[in-house]
This record gives sequence, C-alpha cells and structure tokens, in this order.
Amino acid sequence: MASSHYDIIIIGSGLAGLTAANVLAKAGHKVLLLERHFKLGGLATWFNRRRGCIFDVSLHGFPVGMIKSCRRYWNDEIASRIVQLERIKFDNPQFSLTTTFNRDDFTRLLINDFHLKEPQVKEFFDTARSMTHIDNASMTTKELFDKFFSGREDVVRLLMEPITYANGSTLEDPALTYGIVFSNFMSKGVFTFQGGTDLLIKLMREELERNGVVIQTRADVQKITIQNNRVTGVVVDGLEIPAKAALSNANLKATIFDLAGRENFSPDFIAEAEAVRINNSSTQVYIAIKQGETLDEETCGDLLFSSTAPAFRTELLLSRNVTSRTYSFYYPKTRPGTDRYYVVASANANYGDWANLPRSDYEKSKQDLIEETLTALEKYVPNIREIVDHTEAATPVTFKNYTAHWDGASFGTKYEGLAVSRNLPRQIAGLYHAGSVGIIMSGWLGAVNYGMIVSNDVDAYMLENKGY
Repeated sequence: MASSHYDIIIIGSGLAGLTAANVLAKAGHKVLLLERHFKLGGLATWFNRRRGCIFDVSLHGFPVGMIKSCRRYWNDEIASRIVQLERIKFDNPQFSLTTTFNRDDFTRLLINDFHLKEPQVKEFFDTARSMTHIDNASMTTKELFDKFFSGREDVVRLLMEPITYANGSTLEDPALTYGIVFSNFMSKGVFTFQGGTDLLIKLMREELERNGVVIQTRADVQKITIQNNRVTGVVVDGLEIPAKAALSNANLKATIFDLAGRENFSPDFIAEAEAVRINNSSTQVYIAIKQGETLDEETCGDLLFSSTAPAFRTELLLSRNVTSRTYSFYYPKTRPGTDRYYVVASANANYGDWANLPRSDYEKSKQDLIEETLTALEKYVPNIREIVDHTEAATPVTFKNYTAHWDGASFGTKYEGLAVSRNLPRQIAGLYHAGSVGIIMSGWLGAVNYGMIVSNDVDAYMLENKGY
C-alpha cells in the first residue's frame, strides 16, 4: 500500500464501493480501495475469450437516472455514453409484443392490447410512482396487483417479469420494492452503457486516480479491526492498515459475521441481521457469434423476455428446469469499433441447486444449460448453432467464486437488509456498508446511488471526528 494510514478504507469495488470512493476522495479524504479480484467492478464486469470475444456480465439495462447519477458522482464522459435501448420484447404463451418500456407506451399497451380502462391504468402508475422507502411495507406485490388487476395474470406478467430480472423482486416481497424500481424504469425506458463494461471501469478507474484514491487489487480483506466499538482499520493479507472508517461493499451478512465479527454487535442487532434473507442468484449463458455473421435487430430486439411457462410464478423462475430466460443482444453499436455480435441469456436461480452437485454433475449441468439455451434461442435465431463461435456458462457458484457474495447473490439481500445496513454505524462507530440491499432502486443505479448516500454519512462522521 502506498501509505500506512488512511481516513477511509473501502472494501470491495462494486459500483457502490467505487462511487463512495470517488465521492469521498473528491471531498478531500485519504481513501484506500481494496478489491480481492484482479479487476474492479464487482458484478459490473467482463471477461475475454479466444479470437477477440469479450462478454459483459451485467451490462443489460438500467433506468435513465444513471445519466444524472454518473454526471454528478463521476463525470460527463461517462454520462454521455449512456444510451437508450429501443426494442424491449416479450414472448410467452400469454402474449408477444415490443415496447420502448416507458409509461406512455405501457399505458398504450395496457389500454389497447390488454383492454384495461385508462383511469385504472393511470391510478396504478400513480400509486407505484408515489411509493417511497419509508412507506409501510405490509402490502405485498401480489396484493398490489390483486387490487388493480385481479384475475389478470397476463397483465401481472407484463408488469412483473422485467422487474424480477432487474432486482430479484417476487410477488411475495413488499409492494414498495416493486413500485420504486418499476417507476424508475417507466420514467424514460431502459438504458445501457455504450462501449462495454471494460470501458466504463477504465474511465471510472482513471477518475478515481485523478482524485487521489489509492487502488489495490488482489487484496483480500480478512477482518475489520474494532476497538471500544470504533473502527481502527482492516487486516488485508495479514497486514493491518489503520483507518478512521471502513465502508464495506461486500455482502451485508459477510460484512457483519465474517469481517466485523458478531461479538462486536448487540444481541438484538445480531438477531435482526440473522433474519435478513439473501436474494436469489442467476445463471448466464454467454454466446459469441462468428465474425462476419449477424443478428437481426428487428427480430431479436435489445432485451427479450422469453418464457414457455403458462403464467408468471416465482417458483418457476427459480427452478433448475428453466422456463424463463432474458436474452440480452449485443450489436456492434454497443461496442463501437467492433463488428461482433453477442447474446447473454440470463435466468434467476437458487444457489442450493448448484452448490452441492458433485464436480462431474456440475460440469454436465453447465453443458446442459448451454445446450438447452441454444435450443430455446433457435426460435429467434434459427441458425444459431451454425453461427456460434464460443459458448460458456456461469452459475450461482461462479458468482460466489468471483464476488464472495453469500449464496452467489446477484442482488444482495431482501428488503429487511436495508435497515440493518443503515444501522451498522449505530452499532460500531466508523463502520458502514453500501451495496445491493432491499430497495435502493435496482442494479447499477441502485448501487451507484447507495454508494453516494453512504459516502455522505461517512463524510459527516469524518468531520465530526477530526481530532480522533
């Protein structure tokens, strides 16, 4: 490390950790960013394969709010590369349609194609839009839909499937965890970063270094050191580094039980933390198309929510017997200067279905997943097997291996994790957490904004404890 003492140490470089590091460094604090992997980004990452193939792991779509957040907490160059995805497609036994995925177009579809009354549609959108993080969480998402669209499983599917993909929400979760995320997408539609995740992280790293953040990869933090209920530093690779505050971008439960240690918290807080549920994980199949071959944008769209299930059911979405897949299609315009086409097929998944398989069964199951995905994709790309250059699969075990998230969680914890995350500094002075929890919106935007929110708390703590 470049120094023996820092004001703040950030543990983990997901988008929340990166954003917090940048905001705090710009505020004048001495910041050290530690990442156990050999590159930054957390799940906002990429990997390279033979013949120039490059796959994005999570560059699939986020709300328009990313433009404002990136301009405010990063820079104009990053914000200027956020562009809209124009064709969002649905194809299932109940309906097939294409949408720009915003309120005006969804209103048109719900009235003209699903034959709902305009006041009913307007009231639903207004209700979802009015939801906030401090609302009563007793109403479930299913109860919200029953109130407005009782008996209309087709409408529920249209409104719910993309949000389950975006943040892991289920019908059994609090309605506000759905409403806030849904309304953010309905503002202007779905956006992506033009140039790929590798360019995004490169630009973010350059900004961090300009602002004085010291970055260390391959740095595995074993422990947050605590004395008299106050953070004193961290232990990384056996070396203790002093600091006034630590902000963990690791999994919330890992932060409490693995890094800080349950002995440093009150019994009531530990009971609350133990009750926090881990969100679901995912499988992904990465498909590179041979150079010179193309995909039809009109047929495939940008995002395709495809399912063979007769209706939307949470248990079907998580089943090893995959019936629902979200296809992300990447065209040369996604990565200007290249002529390659890619497909990433994602499905929600349970960690337990993959973690306990014998090695031979695990590898066979991954290959089966690839073959089943190619078969399903033939409906939209009939010659897909003839034009494939490279395929690869990731499972919840893969995600746990690279991120150390408990159960390989793609979206952190369920709603109750938010209060636990926010209350960490009330238990231990100088200990903070930022990441994917509950309802800080969803995915990339939620991570960036939560990183900013917590960085403001850390900044206030540092000002209050200047002499410490």
